[in-house]
Amino acid sequence: MEDRSHCLKFFTIVLFCLSLVSAHRVHEYDKHPLSKFNIYKTTPGFRDSVIITATPLILGSEGEGTAWVTVDLVNPDPSDDDWVAVYSPANFNSSTCSVENDEFQSPYLCTSPIKYKYANFSNANYNQTGNNTLKFQLINQRADFSFALFSGGLSNPVLVAVSNVITFSNPKAPLYARLAHGKLWNEDLSLTCLFITINGAPARTVGWHDLGFTHTSFLTNLWPNTVYSYRMGHILSNGSYVWGKNYTFKSSPYPGQDSLQRVIIFGDMGKGERDGSNEYSSKDPGALNTTDQLIKDLPNYDIVFHIGDISYADGYVADWDQFTAQVEPIASAVPYMVASGNHERDWPDSGSFYTSTDSGGECGVIAETLYYVPAENRAKFWYSTDYGMFHFCVADSEHDWRKGSEQYRFLEKCLASVDRRKQPWLIFVAHRPLGYSSNDWFGEEGSFEEPMGRDDLQRLWQKYRVDIAFYGHVHAYERTCPIYQNVCVNSEESHYSGTMNGTIHVVVGGGGHHLGSFFDTIPNWSLYRDADWGFVKMTAFNRSSLLFEYKKSRDGEVYDSFTINREYKDVISCVHDSCGPSTLAS
Repeated sequence: MEDRSHCLKFFTIVLFCLSLVSAHRVHEYDKHPLSKFNIYKTTPGFRDSVIITATPLILGSEGEGTAWVTVDLVNPDPSDDDWVAVYSPANFNSSTCSVENDEFQSPYLCTSPIKYKYANFSNANYNQTGNNTLKFQLINQRADFSFALFSGGLSNPVLVAVSNVITFSNPKAPLYARLAHGKLWNEDLSLTCLFITINGAPARTVGWHDLGFTHTSFLTNLWPNTVYSYRMGHILSNGSYVWGKNYTFKSSPYPGQDSLQRVIIFGDMGKGERDGSNEYSSKDPGALNTTDQLIKDLPNYDIVFHIGDISYADGYVADWDQFTAQVEPIASAVPYMVASGNHERDWPDSGSFYTSTDSGGECGVIAETLYYVPAENRAKFWYSTDYGMFHFCVADSEHDWRKGSEQYRFLEKCLASVDRRKQPWLIFVAHRPLGYSSNDWFGEEGSFEEPMGRDDLQRLWQKYRVDIAFYGHVHAYERTCPIYQNVCVNSEESHYSGTMNGTIHVVVGGGGHHLGSFFDTIPNWSLYRDADWGFVKMTAFNRSSLLFEYKKSRDGEVYDSFTINREYKDVISCVHDSCGPSTLAS
């Protein structure tokens, strides 16, 4: 363990049990699909003649956290609005409701399902024969499962039959490892135990799902750019251990270290269902494309920034489990850094800057618990972090960022603290477009930004020479010229060198959620727009050379790119509003 001549270190992590109105236009597909299920109108209508059977009874016998289940259905009285729902825990009627879930009213059912398929899925003959076989992919969610057949569609559901119970062989196994930067450069995780208190429905009622315990552990004094191995374990009541699989990761370079460094950035991804479950066909249609491309390209990047609107659980809490399972191959291998978006945070009277109900009552609590960020106060999701030659200032657009606010003071301190000789690449990140975007609703308002977005921040970006500012929220890709106060300050489009006189603003919100659209008129500062799913990759070759690439999730190919070649003297040269009355810059 102490032999530092080896580049591969082995670590074992033992886990012991456990107010403004948003400018975002609301579409029908912005609503969580499970909210269409009218749980309060559900009635029992059991039929002895209906048989629904799930196999196998025991899942994950070899320690797998994912398994395929076969559901056989026999229904003598079928209809085209029959649907089969997945429930976990298996007993989901109102007698199992906790006081927390029963606070508002007590429906016949305790919670909404995890997901569903129509009974005629992949078999048009079901309406005539009443027979079908459905395939569901399940993940270990710490409880048993059952399947329920409903008639009457989603608006007037009648519970017709419930299957047998199935379960994972070890439902309490530690799963879904994820890495993040700690507050120190050589620290990749932190140890904390948080208790979840949800502030509103549906997260407190029909969308509730027990998330168990989240455990993270400090891995301190890591050597830079060194490969480590780790695994997670769980102590059983008899004193024995259950171990998860082995993972590896490469520790981060120290701040300023000159080495090849590759960063992935995207926002607004959500989750997909590989079994084709109906509710996600139009909600996050590109999520699996992005996930699979990043898994495929995993050896070729070092850190990920998912800049808000992470799972789109919106109060249907089981979606968080499914999202963490989806990105586990990525998050277990490289630091998976997140930012706060409206679908994690916003809820009336919760302290959010916005008054929308986009978080479904989660109020940021679940995101703050499941995903570590090196913030002083994780309820205020702004923080700084380093990756070698990169310095990141991550804002929380769901809290006040205006001049005089606590966050504004933090951001100025974050931007001012970087030594550009050692870390020339200064990056600003926020979920909402606080800079520039020609999305349709911003264009209609005439602002081409989140209201009040850049009013105060643009002087900080200019003063501290921010290279690139990234945003999500708009479900598309857009890149501006180097810009200051609505004016392009550089006529180049694909290669930038010499004096740095403006910040490039990039919207990269096409991680997987339904796509947005652009304003018809293209502003002169908008160099490239693409309403498709994709992500950005930045590659720092050294302290003077950076490659920027926009890749589409469908094929991983590059569709937009530029390079920056610049020396330190080019960063500190005075341009408009970037230097005080006196300066040492020359």
